Amino acid sequence: MSKPSSIRTNEPVAEPEPEAVEEMVAEDPVEAGEPVGDDLAELSEGGQDIDLSTEGDEDTDSEDSLTFSNGVIEKIVAIAMREVPGVVGMKGSWFNRVQDAFGASDSTKGVTVEVTPESAVRVNISVLIEYGAYAPQVFEDVKRAVVKQVTGMTGLEVAGVNLRIEDVLTPEEIEQRSRRAAPAKKDEKDEEPEE
Repeated sequence: MSKPSSIRTNEPVAEPEPEAVEEMVAEDPVEAGEPVGDDLAELSEGGQDIDLSTEGDEDTDSEDSLTFSNGVIEKIVAIAMREVPGVVGMKGSWFNRVQDAFGASDSTKGVTVEVTPESAVRVNISVLIEYGAYAPQVFEDVKRAVVKQVTGMTGLEVAGVNLRIEDVLTPEEIEQRSRRAAPAKKDEKDEEPEE
């Protein structure tokens, strides 16, 4: 049985005593311009981390919180792209290419994440697809994989997925890329100390 939202009577409502009002104001003064309630949530928006603190909880004394670095979400998305048929690689930004030139590997290249004011994420992905792949189907598969993995692992809502197809690679180009990547991985293994 649900409680009524308000109870009405025909009796006049008694005004509070002036002393009681002064006591309430003195107990919890709020300065003009000081953020209150929902204003506090607006101040925390726009940061680099995604905060899953529960707003509107009755237990406001709790110090529990769960936050995700944008890099975590980007990595989840990048790993999910490995499973999408037709996607043969990720295309990074100019900065990623500079990192690659100096030997740094970035597993999140080609992925950026934006946080919406509602604490949902918007994902931007740049990929290379296989020649012959039907781009609209690749897009649907990418969206499905992103939503499944991001929501499944973090509980965050995905507000949108933006896919940019940077290049189409033939089977020969894919083979060439694989051969170029194989010696680099072999060199990395050779540099590791033996146990």
